[in-house]
Amino acid sequence: MKILLLGKNGQVGWELQRSLAPLGEVTALDRHSTDFCGDLGNLTGLRETLQCLQPQVIVNAAAHTAVDKAESEPELARTINATAPGVLAQEAHKLGAWLVHYSTDYVFDGSGSQPWVETDAPAPLSVYGQTKLEGEQLIAQHCPKHLIFRTSWVYAARGGNFAKTMLRLARERERLTVIDDQWGAPTGAELIADVTAHAIRKVLQRPNGQQGAAGIYHLAASGEASWNSYAKHVLAQAVQAQPAIELVAKEVAPVPTSAFPKPARRPHNSRLNTAKLQTTFGLTLPAWQQGVDRMLAEIL
Repeated sequence: MKILLLGKNGQVGWELQRSLAPLGEVTALDRHSTDFCGDLGNLTGLRETLQCLQPQVIVNAAAHTAVDKAESEPELARTINATAPGVLAQEAHKLGAWLVHYSTDYVFDGSGSQPWVETDAPAPLSVYGQTKLEGEQLIAQHCPKHLIFRTSWVYAARGGNFAKTMLRLARERERLTVIDDQWGAPTGAELIADVTAHAIRKVLQRPNGQQGAAGIYHLAASGEASWNSYAKHVLAQAVQAQPAIELVAKEVAPVPTSAFPKPARRPHNSRLNTAKLQTTFGLTLPAWQQGVDRMLAEIL
């Protein structure tokens, strides 16, 4: 089986190179690739790449994820997050291929406190959220064989992440101020990649390529946290895992979102209900603390 992976060097893309390898021959691209086009800003090049490679599965882990920057460059964000996924969907449909794509809790307005289900009405607050929603809609319109995974608060051991920032600041400052009115579940790129590979196996095993499992799924670790409680867990776990670590922070003070004004509005409620994903694919998603603790063990 031929698999095309786009966004190979992102947090999720890097893990997907590992998780997809047992499924078939993986061609992994990013926007700097030279043999084939992996640049979502080059729509003609994308079409040519798909027509040449003719994959059975396309996994798009590339996106314009600079949430604040998207506010000042909406057309670029729209090209990468919406138009390009639409092109991938059109070409996937011609090939009879499955298209796997990642979306976000930012398609919702973050109101209330109940975890969002897939059928809740989207109402994005930002250019990023709007363009990701448009990408979902174009994929559903053009490619019946699609899996869209909405996720949130993604982290990985590789590259920068919230935990690393908190550890750095805790070495420098006695008092940290961290937002306590945004709620979600920290979700590891490793978990997202493993669930993706499992879901692909499941849909390909269905008789005659049935599309019954196609659609949108919420994918996040179980449980919930505020950024403040997430930070406290990171620091406590770091001290437990490495008692000699030198942290000077004595307090992680709660502050509202308004304490850190940014160009793009953030949803206060990023909780995602994952019951559909777990039921459809026979999964039990682990508590968010498990993945965070494993990541900390790797970086400490």
